[in-house]
Amino acid sequence: MTHTIKDVSKLAGVSTATVSRTFSNPGTVSETTREKVFEAARMLNYQPNAIARSMKLQQTEKIAFIICKESGSILDEFYAGICNGIMQEINETDYQLLVSTERDWTFGKRSQVDGVILGSNASLQLIRDCIRQGVRIVLVNNEIEGFHYPTVISDERMAIDLAVSHLIARGHNKIAMLAGRFSPYICEQRLSAFKEIMADRKLPVPAGYIMITDPDIKSSTEIAMAMLSQPDPPTAIMAANDEIATGAYKAAIRMGLRIPQDIAIVGIDDSRICRALEPELTSVKIDCDKMGRAAARMMISILGDAGKNKGAAGRAENGAGETAGRLVLQPELNIRNST
Repeated sequence: MTHTIKDVSKLAGVSTATVSRTFSNPGTVSETTREKVFEAARMLNYQPNAIARSMKLQQTEKIAFIICKESGSILDEFYAGICNGIMQEINETDYQLLVSTERDWTFGKRSQVDGVILGSNASLQLIRDCIRQGVRIVLVNNEIEGFHYPTVISDERMAIDLAVSHLIARGHNKIAMLAGRFSPYICEQRLSAFKEIMADRKLPVPAGYIMITDPDIKSSTEIAMAMLSQPDPPTAIMAANDEIATGAYKAAIRMGLRIPQDIAIVGIDDSRICRALEPELTSVKIDCDKMGRAAARMMISILGDAGKNKGAAGRAENGAGETAGRLVLQPELNIRNST
């Protein structure tokens, strides 16, 4: 029976990364750890050339989560939720997790990684850098036309359908949308879904019932005030996310409108701000933790097959990538008093 690096790590009670460092750079581990690893290798008759092969397949045992959102950071509640899900899954393995934003990530300055989970709007330059490095890719909360990488997304059409159906059930037929300028993929998906669903329900969408705002409270307040100042204003607003919905709240309050009696408001994300508003905001929950966990499991599975499919991640630069599935998670509507 041929033993592997994982057998050595299990017997020694250390990670496979530590076994690799013990043989490749023993000065970086403690004497006690070295003795444990060498003794385990002797007991299993594990030879250095086998370790070299294993190191070649295992590479660094590092996975990165890169937040690819303009001005994004780990403090962003949505991506913090995704990161938490990724972290919980990675902690059950021997992989190490690195977290960065795209603007701070440079392959030349950061330790080499086996795979990257790219959150939101990853640039083509970053994709190409990953391809050149032979780094495997999983996309989360994003799809990129022409790049067929493993993907975890939420059903954006369903999210809009849940919200619009709820507003219709509440008696609204004058429904507007405050769309946002953030992730191009998410914005396009939500806006297209709104137009299609309103058309399917044979509900008119007059000029001025779709307005686009920057995804901050100040901008969305100004745009919502313009929307509600029309001669025939909507009775309900579908906001592209909870922050934009908060701007609609401020606009309504400044104009002396009551929520939900004069204007009903629905958001998306079901963030903490929903419970901070009064009345509390009805919102469609996107399960960030579940998205993160699914993306991490997908990456771990891909890396587990690395020995069989070595180099699959970097066979082409213009559209051809490894395909390991497209997971679409279902959102759910949390009804509160804003509707």
